[in-house]
Amino acid sequence: MVQPVPAPPPCPFEKRFPSQLVRDDAFFMDLAYNQAIDAWRRDEVPIGCVIERDGEVIALAHNTVEASNDPTAHAEMLAITQAATALGDWRLENCTLYVTKEPCPMCSGATLMSRLKRVCYAVPDPKMGCLGGATNLNDLARVNHHLDLTAGGVLEEECRTLLQAFFRLRRIATDETPPPTP
Repeated sequence: MVQPVPAPPPCPFEKRFPSQLVRDDAFFMDLAYNQAIDAWRRDEVPIGCVIERDGEVIALAHNTVEASNDPTAHAEMLAITQAATALGDWRLENCTLYVTKEPCPMCSGATLMSRLKRVCYAVPDPKMGCLGGATNLNDLARVNHHLDLTAGGVLEEECRTLLQAFFRLRRIATDETPPPTP
């Protein structure tokens, strides 16, 4: 028998409304944080991503793995595709990617392959992160492109709290789901 899927836990976090006057790392990470909240509200792992060029947002995305049944539908992958479409070029030179958690192996590779100038992530990931956490693809000597990195520090605590709360509430909801009846 198919087990009922528990309803997603409601997101207790509010979106942030940064001032448009100062477009710094905190501003763009606030926008990525808002994307993470959108992901949570759609029962996706709350990771959000923004890509900017010359102070303007050219891509916004959040994870859609569950809704699309696509293991590659990570926030970074979706945002990179949007940015390439917006620019009409796969080379995202002079662009910065902001993401709420350190990119996984797939997304880290995509950041390098897309020739991003810089990646700024909020929460380091010592298990699966590949831009300094578990390993650092950016340090490979034979790679023909390297990124400028800002690893952690920008909204790190807020993004960590969001991720931890999501998984804690999801575990509670799963534990409270009644077993299937025979």
